Amino acid sequence: MNIVATKEDFTKIFYSGCKETQKIGLEYEKLPVYSKSFKAVEYEDIVKIILDMENDDRTVVFEDKYPMGMILPQGHISLEPGSQFEISLNPLDSISEIKKYIDDYNIETQEIAGKYGISWLNCGIQPVSIFENINIIPKKRYEQMTNYLPKKAKLPFVMMRETAGIQVGLDYKSEEDAMSKLSTAIKLSPIVSAMFANSPIRNSRLSGSKSFRAYSWLNTDEERCGLISEKLFYNDFSFDDYKNVLFNIPMIFIEKDNKYISTGNMTFKEYYEKGFAGYFPTLDDWNTHLSLFFPDVRLKSYIEIRNHDSQKQELIASVPALWKAILYNRDAQNAIDDIFKKYEYRDFEELRYLSPEYGLDMYFKKYKLSDLAKEIINIAMQSLFAFNTGEEKYLLPLFEYIKKSRTPADDVINQFKEKTEININDLNFLKQVVN
Repeated sequence: MNIVATKEDFTKIFYSGCKETQKIGLEYEKLPVYSKSFKAVEYEDIVKIILDMENDDRTVVFEDKYPMGMILPQGHISLEPGSQFEISLNPLDSISEIKKYIDDYNIETQEIAGKYGISWLNCGIQPVSIFENINIIPKKRYEQMTNYLPKKAKLPFVMMRETAGIQVGLDYKSEEDAMSKLSTAIKLSPIVSAMFANSPIRNSRLSGSKSFRAYSWLNTDEERCGLISEKLFYNDFSFDDYKNVLFNIPMIFIEKDNKYISTGNMTFKEYYEKGFAGYFPTLDDWNTHLSLFFPDVRLKSYIEIRNHDSQKQELIASVPALWKAILYNRDAQNAIDDIFKKYEYRDFEELRYLSPEYGLDMYFKKYKLSDLAKEIINIAMQSLFAFNTGEEKYLLPLFEYIKKSRTPADDVINQFKEKTEININDLNFLKQVVN
C-alpha cells in the first residue's frame, strides 16, 4: 500500500501537469429519454446502447456484473448517476478534431438509441422526469454520494440524476500559469454559465431559472461547490493553497480492499493526522478526494472547467472554442483580467447566485451582463482569428446568441412562457437530430 509520508506528496499531481502543450479535452454528457414519453431512461435500457457499441476497438467496463461504461481508442464513455451518457475525450490539438469526433459519436449513438425507442436531448436537465422518478445506477460511488450529500443541501439529487453538462480540460505550463488560468476561469465561470444557460424546463413546466442545472449545483454542497478561495481572486494562491483548501473539506468515502467506506464528516486533514478505521491516506485516497471536489473550475493535472449546460449540436464546439480563445492566448487572458479588475470577490459570489435564474438578463453592478458578455465574446473572436486556424467559426453560433443578448434558454422560454404546463408533443424540438 502506498502510504503518503509528507504533505508535499499531495501537490505532486499538480506539478506533474506542468507542460508546454496546449491540448484540449472535452467531457460531454447527454440525456436519454424514451422517445414517446420523454421520461428518463432506466439503467437496464441505457446499457443496451453500451453493449451495442462494443467492437474489437472498444471494451465494456463493469462494476461487479453491471456495465458502467466503455474504453474507446480516443477516451471513454461512462454512465452518470441518473443514466446520463458521458463521453470523455483524450486531449486533442484542435477544436476541429473535437467536433469531428463528437459529430461522429452523436450520429452513431442516435442510430443505436433509435432501435430501442430512445432519444437524446439537447438540454441541461430532464424536462419531464424529476429525481424521485429516476433510479440511481448501481455504482457504489454514487450510493455513497446519495447517502452523504442530502445532509449538506436540498438539491443534490437534482444535480446527480437530472442534469447534463459539458466540461473542458486545458493544459498549463507552470504553477504560476496554472494559478493565473484558474483565477481567470473562476471569475468568468458565472458569466459563461449564463451564456450557455440551457435548462429552463423541469417537471413539464418552466422552472423560473434559465439554468436549473446551475441552480441545482448551488444547492448541492457549498463547501465543495463554491469559488474555492477568496485568495484566488487577488493573485495570492498556489498549489499548496489549493491543497490546503482540499485538506479542510470533509471526505465522502474511502475505497479500501474493494469496499467503499463512509468517513462521516472527517476532513482529509483529520484523516492525514489520525487515520480512519485502521487506514491511512494514500495517493489513491487523495485522487478520490480531488474527484469529489465540485467547484465550477478545478485543478487536477490540468484545469477542468465544468460550468456549462449541455447544448444542441451547433453549440457544443463553442464551449472549448471559447476557453481556448481566452486561456491559450495571453493577450486575450489579460484583456479579460482587465475587465474584472474593478470587481471584488463578493461581486462574483453574488453573480454566481443570480446568473442561473436570470442568464444574461440582469445587471452586474452597474453594467448589463449581456454587455459584459459581448465584450468577452469579442475578445474571444479576435483571439481565435489571431490563431489563424479558422476555428473562429466554432464560436460563431455562440457569438450570434450573445450579439442578440440571448441564451439558448431564451429560445425555449419564448415558446412556452404562456403555458402553465407543457405538453409532451411540444418537447420534440429538444430531441437531438444529427445528419
